[in-house]
Amino acid sequence: MAISLTPLDVYFFVLGLINLSRRPLVTTGARDIAALGVAISGLIMAGPMDLFLPEAATNRYGGSVWILLLVFYALCLALIVLTMRPRLVIYNASPEQLRSILAEVVAKLDNEARWAGDSLVLPQLGVQLAVESVGFLRNAQLVASGPPQAYAGWKKLEEELVHVLRETKTTPKMHGWGFVLVAIIMLSLVIFRTAIDPAAVLAAVNQMLRR
Repeated sequence: MAISLTPLDVYFFVLGLINLSRRPLVTTGARDIAALGVAISGLIMAGPMDLFLPEAATNRYGGSVWILLLVFYALCLALIVLTMRPRLVIYNASPEQLRSILAEVVAKLDNEARWAGDSLVLPQLGVQLAVESVGFLRNAQLVASGPPQAYAGWKKLEEELVHVLRETKTTPKMHGWGFVLVAIIMLSLVIFRTAIDPAAVLAAVNQMLRR
């Protein structure tokens, strides 16, 4: 339980604080997915990894086989991140708010920029994107669309957005309290279960390490 919930607990707590902030936060889709991958790493360890742990490798390498499995998981996560389309995620900003801010940024970066509904083309930067909403989080994201993109253009767009949004204030999202509450409940559960039976915790660790 501790292995499964602790990384997820940290993720929910940080996500809650971000949504309760009065300032928007810009991050790349790669960092966003990488953070989610780390958050569910405990569930992966306690679930599929433990279930399909190769016994032959365990007999030969002992507990160190977990290092190999975690490296393999990290490489798979890196592959997913590197093959993703460019994307920017903006927390604490609705698509409507982002459009007005983006119009200001685009005017500085590319005087040939063209809007078509929620789509935007920046020819001079080699960027083509669509403004989308991030579901129940009520945040916004810029997702690459169309032909191959210029990563240097995306980097420049990210830097300019960070600069402009640094001076922008928004209303905290109340669902951020929900994430914080879930994080506190999970942490309390882990601490409680660990404290009432430390011997069982040690036995579970030894079982995972096949000692």
